Amino acid sequence: MNLEMLGKQFIAGEWRDGNSSLVLNNTNPYNDKPINTYKLANVEDIDLAYKAAHAAKLEWDKVNPYKKRDILENAVKYMEEHEEEITSIIMEELGGTRLKAAFEIGLVKNIIKEAATFPLRMEGKILPSTIDDVENRLYRIPAGVVGVISPFNFPFFLSMKSVAPALGAGNGVVLKPHDDTPIMGGTLIGKIFEEAGVPKGLINVVVTDIKEIGDAFVEHPIPRIISFTGSTQVGSYIGQVAIKNFKKPLLELGGNSAFIILEDADLEYAVNAATFSRFTHQGQICMSANRILVQRSIYKEFIEKYAQKVSSLKVGDPLNPETIIGPVINDRQAQTLQALIEKGIEEGATPYLKGNVTGRLLEPTILTDVTTDMSVSQEELFGPVVCVIPFDTEEEAIDIANNTRFGLSGAIHTSNLERGVEMAKKVHTGMIHVNDLTINDEPIVAFGGEKQSGLGRLNGQWSLDEFTTLKWISVNYGQRNLPY
Repeated sequence: MNLEMLGKQFIAGEWRDGNSSLVLNNTNPYNDKPINTYKLANVEDIDLAYKAAHAAKLEWDKVNPYKKRDILENAVKYMEEHEEEITSIIMEELGGTRLKAAFEIGLVKNIIKEAATFPLRMEGKILPSTIDDVENRLYRIPAGVVGVISPFNFPFFLSMKSVAPALGAGNGVVLKPHDDTPIMGGTLIGKIFEEAGVPKGLINVVVTDIKEIGDAFVEHPIPRIISFTGSTQVGSYIGQVAIKNFKKPLLELGGNSAFIILEDADLEYAVNAATFSRFTHQGQICMSANRILVQRSIYKEFIEKYAQKVSSLKVGDPLNPETIIGPVINDRQAQTLQALIEKGIEEGATPYLKGNVTGRLLEPTILTDVTTDMSVSQEELFGPVVCVIPFDTEEEAIDIANNTRFGLSGAIHTSNLERGVEMAKKVHTGMIHVNDLTINDEPIVAFGGEKQSGLGRLNGQWSLDEFTTLKWISVNYGQRNLPY
């Protein structure tokens, strides 16, 4: 897999430099080792990419649905043939561990396999009419062209989560990856679908600087849908710009998930699940458990076991197979986390475990004595930092869990499954899991958040609905009786 080639723009089926004078140096977040260099795309390149996607979409319309399915399945085959190379790039570009890489690659394969079924599911309906001799036909058709903006944490999957279903539903795509992960979130995906056999220009990848292009990616007249995954602050702005320009926004935004442990839970399992739910990929997952809520009768036992478990997690080089916690993605992220921890302590939180910081490597921090009005309880902690909060009653746990502007994921641990389900219904999230992790995603189950965690649902039928539109065509087999 040629990293130099993956350091190009992919526009209209061609690998080339962008027309901007700006350059992006893509480096390893652990050791700053150079990976590749991009000459960035400008507004002219974005225009060319959208026009190419629009033209190729008309060609894609003519491809037999079974052939489309085969092409999408080819993408999975290509991934399988290059899985070790893809794993290496995840470790080097993202600072992800081998465990994280395997997890992300598995998610990507599943979402492509699901998207490969979409060409055979573009079903319509024939509906009756109030008028004699009229037949109402409802056709499911592609939305047109989809603009995808992806984040740095799970860039391969969170790009593909929109790209593959959009292609499967018959659309053209222009993908803008995060500038910290231009390969895994962008150009590798272009390469995969090029090798799979999609028409030239159907998928385009533009690596660019938002300071140069401004709102051009969202405002361009061609895309009908803008799918964004990232922070709530940026997502809110993108959603407003999209709606202002009469485009549908799909927004997968931040989270502040609560992991609730009731006194009848399997404590050992809850400790392990809570650890995985917080510290996988350094806590840089929107579904990560930011707040661990523990019933007071088991709080002391839990916090001791939890701290012991968390302290055992190896921090360091993601290329080391024993490493669990690698670097956060950049200096800004490391500084933001340190500031949040210090602010939480100033506000009264106690560092039950306070990890050392070495550049972008943050050892785990566990904060106790946290109240709901503290910043560490209200903000998304996008790193290896967690709050542990005691509660007395189910009602109190639900109140604490809901005391946030976010509503993405959550978990409840109890030996009484139906008790857990009834509690789960009262937590204001798009997703919540009983006796499981907060980190969950399945290719045929609706995924999305409530409140400021996003708009829309992806995966399975919901992705098919989001990336298509319905067109009503009526047929009059007779003639209307007109009043004049």
